[in-house]
Amino acid sequence: MSQPPKIELIQRPDYREGYANSVQVRANLWDFFLMFGLVQQNSPESVSIQNFQGVYLSPQQAKALLNVLTQNIKEYEAAFGEIRLEPQAPGTGSLLQ
Repeated sequence: MSQPPKIELIQRPDYREGYANSVQVRANLWDFFLMFGLVQQNSPESVSIQNFQGVYLSPQQAKALLNVLTQNIKEYEAAFGEIRLEPQAPGTGSLLQ
């Protein structure tokens, strides 16, 4: 039985981290597109979303991400309690906040 390859994590010079409270998802036959942004409520009647990063994933990598997120959310909820989602207004589409 062969050994799995050694994985080396390298951060490129253009690596960055950011906080997002909005993720919009689009999918087609070849890939998934995740657009990350910041939601700001400027007034009771006005919400703005400033998108700052888009990431394309293959369908296989999107499913792997789903599996990793599912496992991590289960572990988080076991440690800290259920994550509750606020009700969303009709017509908000695939916007996650």
